[in-house]
Amino acid sequence: MRLSDDFIAQLKQNNPIESVAGSYVSLKRSSRDYVCLCPFHSEKSPSCHINVGKQFFHCFGCGAGGDVITFVMKSENLEYMEAVRFLAQRAGMTMPEDGGNDAGRLRTRIYEINRMAARFFNQTLTKDKKGEKGRLYFSSRQLSPQTITKYGLGYAPDEWRYLTDYLRGQGCTDDELIAANLARQSQKGGIYDSFRDRVMFPIIDLRGNVVAFGGRIIDGEGPKYLNSSDTPVFRKSKNLFSMNFAKRSDERRLILCEGYMDVIAVNQAGFENAVATLGTALTPEQARLMAQYADEVVIAYDSDGAGQNAAQRAINLLSEAGVATKIIRMEGAKDPDEYIKKFGALRFKQLLDNSDGAVNFRLSKCADGLDTDSDTGKVEYLRRCVDVLSQIASPVERSVYISKTAGANGISREALEAQVNNVIRKRINSEKKQSWNEIRTFSDKRRTDPASASHPREYKAEQGIIAFLCVHPEELSFVESSLSSDRFVTDFHKKVYEKLTEGMKQSADFNILSLQSEFTADEMGKITAILSEAQVLEINRRAAEDYINILNENTGGGAAAGSLSDDDFLSFTQKLRSRK
Repeated sequence: MRLSDDFIAQLKQNNPIESVAGSYVSLKRSSRDYVCLCPFHSEKSPSCHINVGKQFFHCFGCGAGGDVITFVMKSENLEYMEAVRFLAQRAGMTMPEDGGNDAGRLRTRIYEINRMAARFFNQTLTKDKKGEKGRLYFSSRQLSPQTITKYGLGYAPDEWRYLTDYLRGQGCTDDELIAANLARQSQKGGIYDSFRDRVMFPIIDLRGNVVAFGGRIIDGEGPKYLNSSDTPVFRKSKNLFSMNFAKRSDERRLILCEGYMDVIAVNQAGFENAVATLGTALTPEQARLMAQYADEVVIAYDSDGAGQNAAQRAINLLSEAGVATKIIRMEGAKDPDEYIKKFGALRFKQLLDNSDGAVNFRLSKCADGLDTDSDTGKVEYLRRCVDVLSQIASPVERSVYISKTAGANGISREALEAQVNNVIRKRINSEKKQSWNEIRTFSDKRRTDPASASHPREYKAEQGIIAFLCVHPEELSFVESSLSSDRFVTDFHKKVYEKLTEGMKQSADFNILSLQSEFTADEMGKITAILSEAQVLEINRRAAEDYINILNENTGGGAAAGSLSDDDFLSFTQKLRSRK
């Protein structure tokens, strides 16, 4: 079913792209618009632009772009109709009835199946004699019945098809169970349970859907934790355990724990704002998710070497996401669960409130493995300190730590500050070079398009015509009378031109971004690249005539006077990224 233009227009009006994007990334005002670090690839300097007037985004680093629907599709890994539903729910709008599509129906089924599985695991734990082993385990960990109910904890018995037989009886197909990662296919073609003889932790997303499971082994062989693989409804790199509870906390502070049981123990002790990653190290996506709900994150990882190394990585990622970071130093316990059991919730709160800043933690780690009594060891130690100090963004804060470090090591403050400033200058130059390389890389991608390589003049002319029409819709009659779509050599540009002219004839207010449902997310990126060019390069009627002549002649050769050169492209992208 095709959604009406009026509904989509209302949906976008109720979901301004700057508001939606601002819930995923930190936006910085740039003239009338915004810039941000691109949420779809790693980068040090902002290359993603949010155009408020035209309501689209475009990244000059990776080429991603589109309207607010595309942004949600890419951010949430959703199909078009699912992204529309997501935004409708966000805005409190009622979706028109539609039949959906195969991908959307599968996602809906997986949500339903996961919910049934979570209920089944919980019922097995709490009411089935087969759940006795799980009940004994949670009892030994001092979890209350209320906590077990709150988290929907469960147990998967040590049987090959205990869950799959139940779900088959509820009308689930083998393909659906495999897609949900609740079952696996045997070499003989049958299926069997993915989770066996494990206590089960449902993973719930921010909308309250059960999206995956974590299972902890109680005894015997196998990995300590077994987590769902990625599915159509779940990406472990983008989700956090217990974030559905933590987001409701009144504090703008999160407690980052290392595992499920630590989170549950901390939550049971009265701290709703605890979360954990899902069997992997912290990812940039998870750091950005935390930044939406917290100004400060306290890392409460295990006190062993592995935990401290993981804390170092987390500090770096959280810093890049713009979140202040502190570290808990637990003495007398290896993790938060053990600490709370030994010393109580009040002492744990004091530990949180008195947690050390990330800078002190990183400076203390600089001496690891070094003999600082030797000249060589002390020089290496100070070199590491310089690297840490150079990453402090605030000049005032940096000055305080430089003075503290210089005094503690008996060296000149001026000498240490000079070294730090030198490293900062080199880093800034390196980041500028990386930023420029990203622009170059995107430009190279454009040039390596097969059509661009075989018909470079025509390729640029086609882009120019589309950009010209977007800026000058009043020139539609002139362009259409002078140029047939049959003269386009690029199938993609031909499709855009045909859809654009058709839409403009139907409505004077037609917006090229309303074609979102007609194109893939990658193709929308190409369209927003053309839109961005149209806004920066002044493509006038004379240039349009040149473009039309190129396409009508279609004889190859050098670029015409008004066409868009690679130097033009690099110039306007640099101009966009330097706007204030």
